[in-house]
Amino acid sequence: MSRFEGKSIIVTGAGSGIGRATAKRFAAEGGKLVCADKMPTVHETVEEITADGGTAIGVEMDAGSESDVQALVERAVSEYGGLDVLFANAGITGGLQGGLFDSDAESWAEVLRVNLIGPFLAIKYGAPEIEKRGGGAIICTASVAGIRSGAGPSSYSASKAGVINLVKTAAQQMTGSNVRINAVCPGIIETGMTKPVYDYAREKGVEGKIGQLNPLKRGGQPEELAGAVTFLASDDASYINGQALAVDGGLSSSHPVTRQMPKQAAV
Repeated sequence: MSRFEGKSIIVTGAGSGIGRATAKRFAAEGGKLVCADKMPTVHETVEEITADGGTAIGVEMDAGSESDVQALVERAVSEYGGLDVLFANAGITGGLQGGLFDSDAESWAEVLRVNLIGPFLAIKYGAPEIEKRGGGAIICTASVAGIRSGAGPSSYSASKAGVINLVKTAAQQMTGSNVRINAVCPGIIETGMTKPVYDYAREKGVEGKIGQLNPLKRGGQPEELAGAVTFLASDDASYINGQALAVDGGLSSSHPVTRQMPKQAAV
């Protein structure tokens, strides 16, 4: 496929996990990538893309910094003549232990700065450039933790709920621009962010329990998110706007239930 042939594309959080897998998928379909991350591993992503014959440059930046985001968009425009797609994927958990009463305002502010202000800045600076090209797409990484409780620390969950509302609000404010703005809501995906969970499960010999609460009964892989993101970025999703797509094996399709129900209680 070559759905993104010649398209100028930014991916933040491209140094690993979902961002790296998605950047590689965009490049494999002809996109010209600006891969951004706070970590120097972003250059490894670029090396993998170019080794496969793709086009990419790497930028180390802070996704929650206004000046960095503005400079990132300007770099894409100067490098490739404009901007067509932006995947605002960078995010942090703020720590796996994050109850309301054992966290502080400073840690909350940092999570919100990266996870919510970051996508806001991406839209603020990216959308006008995409509009100049006649339209395109912005995709933000939210989470099933933003849909309902039980999938992440409190600050992380609140930030991702904000992302879900942000894409809806932004889609409305971009009315008539032909810039589509959507979110993906991953469930548990094997990435650097979830590495402690996977490492612990493997150490205890219970890796098979990861993802056991979703109907597919497994965790997801970054490449599965990449497929969803590239779909939303492509013309195949030309009439999808202001939506949050859960990519979670079906986890968020139900409220908590007892798996085994007495026959007389079933309806």
